Amino acid sequence: MATTEAKFQQNPPLKTQNLFLGAQIFLRVLALAATLAASWIVLTSKQTILILGMAFDARYSYSPAMKFFAMANGIACAFSAISLFFVSFLRRHFFNPNHYFFLFLHDLLVLLLVLAGCAAATTIGYVGQYGNNHSGWSPICDHFHKYCKRVTASVASSYLSVMFFLMLTIISASNSRQIHV
Repeated sequence: MATTEAKFQQNPPLKTQNLFLGAQIFLRVLALAATLAASWIVLTSKQTILILGMAFDARYSYSPAMKFFAMANGIACAFSAISLFFVSFLRRHFFNPNHYFFLFLHDLLVLLLVLAGCAAATTIGYVGQYGNNHSGWSPICDHFHKYCKRVTASVASSYLSVMFFLMLTIISASNSRQIHV
């Protein structure tokens, strides 16, 4: 017959808790930097070219999908900063084991927001690169090389942040699984 102590799961050792905390802080800093870079690059991307004496512009603000991409990364950057503050500075006062579930939900929602922004930007980027003959949309990246390269770098940085948020979601889910009711 099992003893009462064997029925209850033991708390993870302090070394494991510190490892999870260090990984969370490191990944949150990386996610913050990646989303900040993605937002900054796309917000400052613009190019003007002359074709037959007429000036044509390419800017992120001309596409609702690119606006959504920029705002999604900006919101994710702000939420990353807030969660970094809570995880690193207020962890002793704020986090008891029941709060890990809320951190999991936070990480999951931010992951989904950034992923939706990446999907929107990737779709518009594909149309910009290859066009769509059925709709009559011509590719623009053969004319706006600098703009397309900057937007591609921004989308790549955002996909990198998706990987960081995915790892954070897995860590948060793992920590929230250890809650005792």
